[in-house]
Amino acid sequence: MSKFEEKIQSLFQRIETNNTWRQKESFNLIPSESTPSLLVKMCEISDPAGRYAEHRTMKGEEIYFYQGIDFIKDVEIEARKELRDFFGCSEVELRTISGQMANEVVFKAMVKFLNRNRPKGQPSRKMSLVMNNDLTKGGHLSAQPMGALFNYVDEDPATGKEHVINFPVSRDNPYKPDIGRLGELLEKHRPDLIVFGKSMFIYREPVKFVADIVKDWEKPPVIMFDMAHVLGLYGAFQAPLAEGVNLVTGSTHKTFFGPQRGLVVGNFPKGTPIRKLWLDIKGRTFPGSTSNHHLGTLLGLLMASYEMNEFKDDYQAQVRSNAKTFAKALKDKGIPVEGDEADGFTETHQVLIRVREYGNGMDIARRMEENNIVTNYQALPDDETFLEPSGIRMGVQEMTRFGMKEKDFDTLSGLIADVLKENKSVKDEVKKYRQNFLNMFYCLPPEKAVPLAARVIRSAIPYPKFTEMFQENLEYLNGKRI
Repeated sequence: MSKFEEKIQSLFQRIETNNTWRQKESFNLIPSESTPSLLVKMCEISDPAGRYAEHRTMKGEEIYFYQGIDFIKDVEIEARKELRDFFGCSEVELRTISGQMANEVVFKAMVKFLNRNRPKGQPSRKMSLVMNNDLTKGGHLSAQPMGALFNYVDEDPATGKEHVINFPVSRDNPYKPDIGRLGELLEKHRPDLIVFGKSMFIYREPVKFVADIVKDWEKPPVIMFDMAHVLGLYGAFQAPLAEGVNLVTGSTHKTFFGPQRGLVVGNFPKGTPIRKLWLDIKGRTFPGSTSNHHLGTLLGLLMASYEMNEFKDDYQAQVRSNAKTFAKALKDKGIPVEGDEADGFTETHQVLIRVREYGNGMDIARRMEENNIVTNYQALPDDETFLEPSGIRMGVQEMTRFGMKEKDFDTLSGLIADVLKENKSVKDEVKKYRQNFLNMFYCLPPEKAVPLAARVIRSAIPYPKFTEMFQENLEYLNGKRI
């Protein structure tokens, strides 16, 4: 065997080992991740994955700059329709390839929008002030000056830093806003842009409260909601477009069923001043931020949108019920749970626990991983640094798709308590228990999905004798030679 072949063999052995560990032996509880369905994965590896379909609106017509794009053009049109149905909105920009990029596109567009009527020769201006969630209180990195907001907001002359203010939080519950102080800050500072959304996300955002305050201002701010973590819970958790936000951004692979992409959606009626912002968002997407926008994952997003529109009601209800049950079960077993017990600790897919009495959050997350329970450490609002986190952040969305119900999360909470409180090794128990949750739900069942997947593989593989080779390896694929 050549060195080249040895490297390939080694790589694929490691891929197989990792796949088996994550998909068959572990409980995946990271709230920002999920496993796409078989058919979404098949879409991702199909022919469009290697293609381009750049396009933009020119003189009222959508112009494509490549040939051979009729299929993917129809896919994009259909995906926009499915997403409009899901969000109940009029506009969808789905060419951003991550939630971070979606946010940056909006920030770029805001700067262009604010300078549309700038007289020639006058210097362009950035956003004068942005209001967002503090990073240490759960705010998402992409909406921070150190993230995608960098270079799009003015400097505060008093501090020398970017002019950003944060939503004030309640003294009794740092995961909820202080409504009284929020109203005062809005009237005092009058930001250009208000950014809702978090990465440590257990409660609704005060969208309607803010929208009602700013709607009659002479120059109302643009209101956006970064729903990356809760996109798949849109409607059941919160429907911010109906509450007064102008636009929603997000990534499509956390609670939503899709591959890793981003999107911007909203309502921008023609003939209104805000319509110009939508045109800037489209322009800052292409050619502003993207060229190839990963057409394989675009096809996967269409498939995921089919699934989400078909199963969202049952899925969303089960996710939220599982999260509340999981949080209460952990509390009942003596694990400190963040949030208010009167609210069921959480309204989303996330459950936050405080682990300081058991060790540093980084060490605890590693200990749990060694027991095949995959989470991530989290700095809580009263932590001084992310290097000394006292929290663990968990999400139930992925394992809900693998069939876990309330009673199953109760059982899992016991295994977690054994790891945290007793420093007990439960890896073998975890591996055994995971065998009950190997089939994915809220999608086409295996007996219907597998034949379709086989058709895609057969059509996508450029080997004339693929079918014959496939048959020869069926024993391996069935696990008889593993």
